[in-house]
Amino acid sequence: MTLELGVLALLQAKPGKEAELAAFLEGGRAIVAEEPATRVWYAFQVDGSTFGIFDAFEDEADRQEHLNGRIPAALGTVGADLLAAAPDIRLVDVLAVKDPA
Repeated sequence: MTLELGVLALLQAKPGKEAELAAFLEGGRAIVAEEPATRVWYAFQVDGSTFGIFDAFEDEADRQEHLNGRIPAALGTVGADLLAAAPDIRLVDVLAVKDPA
């Protein structure tokens, strides 16, 4: 498995919506489990109101499939209620990976 491409999304919760955003992200695990091309997926919290998602893919087709999939669509549905600003979504190149084997 060679992971070459990723997506980093940073999300800022509206005041008082931090727990709801965390729950939304935790629920994303079930959605992404149905995406075999999404090889790595993490949801994380940076500080009290800043959250993020990082995922990695073997090629651009896999990354685009994810970007057009259910997680971004779900985020679009709840974003106005939970987010203080538009998501900061960055396409990244993966430079190195520690092989878990």
